[in-house]
Amino acid sequence: KWRIVFPNNGRQWNNWKQASMFYSGNRIQTTKYTRFTFLPQFLFEQFHRLGNLYFFFLVVLNWFPQVEVFHREITMLPLIVVLLASMIKDAIEDYRKYRFDKMINLSKTRVYDK
Repeated sequence: KWRIVFPNNGRQWNNWKQASMFYSGNRIQTTKYTRFTFLPQFLFEQFHRLGNLYFFFLVVLNWFPQVEVFHREITMLPLIVVLLASMIKDAIEDYRKYRFDKMINLSKTRVYDK
């Protein structure tokens, strides 16, 4: 299967050296994470959600013996379950995007030029 690329979609480059530096990679990448940035970026995104912050606040609050309502492990359980389920879902989704990007980037390409 061929991938068809139509260059020059509205941008006119007077200097091809400048154009080749601007589009140096010329590959498709729709993935959100890399191997090294998966955990920090995932946790950063998850703790921007109000529900996850609420459960994290309860976990931190139960580490103080004066205000401990439940056991520490029981309070951590809902947060861990939600984070693990979201982590598995995001990892599978990002891996599927990676495989599709790899398939597109390795396909043959026809380039139409004026």
